[in-house]
Amino acid sequence: MDIPRPLALTPGEPGGIGPDICIQLAQQARDYSVVAVGSPELLTERAARLSLPIKIEHYEPGTSASRDAGHLSVLPVELGAAAQAGVLNPANATYVLETLTLATRGCLEGTFSGLVTGPIHKGVINDAGIPFSGHTEFLAQLTDAYPVMMLACPGLRVALATTHLPLKDVSAAINTTLLEQVITILHRDLARRFGIPDPNILVCGLNPHAGEGGHLGREEIEIISPVLEQLRQTGMRLEGPLPADTLFTPPYLERADAVLAMYHDQGLPVLKHLGFGNAVNITLGLPIIRTSVDHGTALDLAGTGKADIGSLQAAIKAALELTTAAVN
Repeated sequence: MDIPRPLALTPGEPGGIGPDICIQLAQQARDYSVVAVGSPELLTERAARLSLPIKIEHYEPGTSASRDAGHLSVLPVELGAAAQAGVLNPANATYVLETLTLATRGCLEGTFSGLVTGPIHKGVINDAGIPFSGHTEFLAQLTDAYPVMMLACPGLRVALATTHLPLKDVSAAINTTLLEQVITILHRDLARRFGIPDPNILVCGLNPHAGEGGHLGREEIEIISPVLEQLRQTGMRLEGPLPADTLFTPPYLERADAVLAMYHDQGLPVLKHLGFGNAVNITLGLPIIRTSVDHGTALDLAGTGKADIGSLQAAIKAALELTTAAVN
């Protein structure tokens, strides 16, 4: 009998709510298979703190993963130092990256069908002396791919041309090569992974009012518009560059399959306002399926039992749907 390949789940920052939501998820019987890649000791300790029952089962690749309530299959990774709920410790930075590396490698080798990631804290990893700008960039390096970050919630998908950059660096990063690559990947994966054969993509301008005819910036005239026109010649449906302050309104969004924002905080505040708790971070452009929660480590909630698992459930649901689409 074929054993269904489980999803890999990385709990993320040990001091944050990632371990909490893994434990909370395990309280429910599941109709899918998932394996947490992390420290059994950490998960056991956090379950005790939350007063939730848990039976940790060490996972061996190629075997079945538990779906029973109160059970969680775990691929063990050893902590670098004892973890305390609500406290960051740079000594565990290598642990966080090792969980991501093992889970990604398992996806590439076919052990796992996809990867769902819990929240990490970029700052503490950098404090450990390890240059790190985020999940998206790290996974792209592991898989030798070009990533496109997209968040999705019911009614809206927002992809990003640039991700974790200081605002002062965004304009210099917006160039013809980057936009061609990002839009091509976005268009391809909307068709390949989401089953939208002819997606309509709305593209934000970089500047207020999309540059106001060059009076508020010339990136729209000199870079964005020429790229869009060139890609339209290949058959892509692209609208823009459009002013971001009016693009995120019903008359535009009702005809959009996705929006491309030029930088992180141009598009994501709108999406998170609309769908926080039900939004999912999806990395396009990778050879593996990867989704993630839409929230951070929430150190103040770690170990309190107040963490909401809605985004984790949405991320798992999205990963399962993408896995099914890939099979079909």
